[in-house]
Amino acid sequence: MPSAAILIAIACLAQEPRPRARELGIAPGVYPPGPLNAITDVAGVLVGHTTLIEGDRIRTGVTAILPHGGNLFQDKVAGAVFVGNAFGKLAGALQVNELGQIETPIILTNTLAVGTAVEAVVAHTLAQAGNERVVSVNAVAGETNDSRLNDIRALPVRREHVTGAIRAARPGPVEEGSVGAGTGTVAFGWKGGIGTASRRLAEGYTLGVLVQTNYGGELTIGGVKAGRAALGTADGSCMIVVATDAPADARDLGRLAARAVFAMGRTGGSYSNGSGDFAIAFSTSAEMRTRAGERGVVTRRTLTPEGMSPLFQAVLEATEEAIYNSMLRARSVGGGVEPLPIGRLRAILGPKRP
Repeated sequence: MPSAAILIAIACLAQEPRPRARELGIAPGVYPPGPLNAITDVAGVLVGHTTLIEGDRIRTGVTAILPHGGNLFQDKVAGAVFVGNAFGKLAGALQVNELGQIETPIILTNTLAVGTAVEAVVAHTLAQAGNERVVSVNAVAGETNDSRLNDIRALPVRREHVTGAIRAARPGPVEEGSVGAGTGTVAFGWKGGIGTASRRLAEGYTLGVLVQTNYGGELTIGGVKAGRAALGTADGSCMIVVATDAPADARDLGRLAARAVFAMGRTGGSYSNGSGDFAIAFSTSAEMRTRAGERGVVTRRTLTPEGMSPLFQAVLEATEEAIYNSMLRARSVGGGVEPLPIGRLRAILGPKRP
């Protein structure tokens, strides 16, 4: 007899094709996307997933975002965190904002697996060549609570699942929807998940966003009220990861992360008391790296505050689109939560949509 996981996979294949936002004519903003319309359009960024579907109880996973494929502890990237509402956990956030640096992969998972993720990232970092004398690691791990579809108390995420997502991280297209850390998430009462999008700026920079959606409110798509499922709720969380190759320092990356959280409002998010809304932003620019052994004065060329305005516009657009993609690409994993119905959405959006 086929396993429950195989039966779910067969059921997913039988469902209607799940488009991305642009296939429905939903293209927020004025800037064009990168060739993949994904966070990996920012050169060097890697993404990997571990998806856990076991029996009829486990629906969870891990998503790893690597700012570059080298030794992050020895070649740290500039970074910052913005907290919209702190009903959630983002391990490592205080040190990121204190020092303006990110020194490990960024891990997304479920609420009760943050500790496991930290342990796995620390072990991964200590094991890398060149880190033999490292005695302190600031692991970055965030979460949303997928207990509506996942038996979160069973603690199914183990260290090897986190390490597996890190090792699976690749450039290129990013799998979206009910995968990785988005396997068991719910957004606006419909199936949520992992989504991504990017923007290319006239100034030559690229910005990409990846989201883990698990929040609610009154769903709005392209400015049109799209409603919510009957069992929808405003509580939940949203994790947002922003990457850019622009030479922005930690202060301005914090301002960029704030705009990413603001973009949730475009989708009808209500930032409820029970919602943990966090954004992590980093720059892959070589100008902004902190390398092992650097001491004293370091000269850097950075964008001026005025030069951040195009990036602010881009992050609003890319975050909005990434959120739509997280829901549009999501498939049912059981538990009574259905994916956003494409036919109904086309009717709501109107005849001008393809």
